[in-house]
Amino acid sequence: MSELSQPGALHVRGRVLAGPEDVRDELWVIDGRITYDRPVTPRPDMTTVDGWVLPGLVDAHCHVGLDAHGPVPAETAEKQALTDRDRGTLLLRDAGSPSDTRWIDDREDLPKIIRAGRHIARTRRYIRNYAHEIEPEDLTAYVAQEARRGDGWVKLVGDWIDRSTGDLGACWPRDAVEAAIAEAHRLGARVTAHCFAEDSLRDLVEAGIDCVEHATGLTDDLIPLFAERGVAIVPTLVNIATFPQLAQGGEKKFPRWSAHMRRLYERRYDTVRSAYDAGVPVYVGTDAGGSLAHGLVAGEVAELVKAGIPAVDALSATAWGARAWLGRPALEEGAPADLVVYEEDPREEIGVLAAPRRIVLRGHVVG
Repeated sequence: MSELSQPGALHVRGRVLAGPEDVRDELWVIDGRITYDRPVTPRPDMTTVDGWVLPGLVDAHCHVGLDAHGPVPAETAEKQALTDRDRGTLLLRDAGSPSDTRWIDDREDLPKIIRAGRHIARTRRYIRNYAHEIEPEDLTAYVAQEARRGDGWVKLVGDWIDRSTGDLGACWPRDAVEAAIAEAHRLGARVTAHCFAEDSLRDLVEAGIDCVEHATGLTDDLIPLFAERGVAIVPTLVNIATFPQLAQGGEKKFPRWSAHMRRLYERRYDTVRSAYDAGVPVYVGTDAGGSLAHGLVAGEVAELVKAGIPAVDALSATAWGARAWLGRPALEEGAPADLVVYEEDPREEIGVLAAPRRIVLRGHVVG
């Protein structure tokens, strides 16, 4: 276990991006908290940091404690969290993991995690060793269980390959998801779902779901429904980039599925841009921890920009906007000092996200 000493005092000056258009000249970190008031008494331990400042970045879809085969040892989970931290990603929404990572909460040197419990999937309709695999009559009970275990989120597997059709198919009947989502909301949890294809989306949104992961199946007739209901999407475009490889690997056994995956891939940028243009909330997530490495947030922001989302809004999807959506502070007065410092203005040069100059976690300079 890594132990950090008490945080010293910091003077952060240059351009502090307290919001997309709220630019300030300096802030101070005293006892691990942000203040915009100059200390009255000089601090002999004051360290000065210069540059362009963002709140600690957010990966709103990753998996700590998980790899391509299932749960991983604690030392591997630690490396995953440290990799994110060292890229400036200081808040993680863990979108499903079979590992107990609560020990990370006691580590002052690791990012904060907002957990969605363990994935809930239909029997034999998801990656082995990842999920609770159940039938619809048990969905509400398992959602209640994971709502109590998580940090305000529950994760469903909304669709997966159906071997009887050889293609992606919805996993849950409408009445089952309605009852399960209602129970999660009663318990104070929000619900999200893994969805690649089209046919599960309407039922999930009309049942009251709060977010959809990947959302590659969004179509022109569904986008207005998402916008009207305020249902967010986390596109994970760095993961969608693997679809052609996946399709090639499954082509002989499941040609319909392979062709479907290629179509979803080919329209991915148009899908995300159309959702953004319609007012659907879009947030940054990487799907790291399954088959992808951690530390990919800069690449995902670049993908959103490539899809046509303006740079400032793509930044907000991993900074101010993402933190507000998850109920966590950014660079407000009195907030925990989680911030990242860059050489250049990230609103003008999005590529600097890949090369933070300084990383401050709870008032400690950790990178």
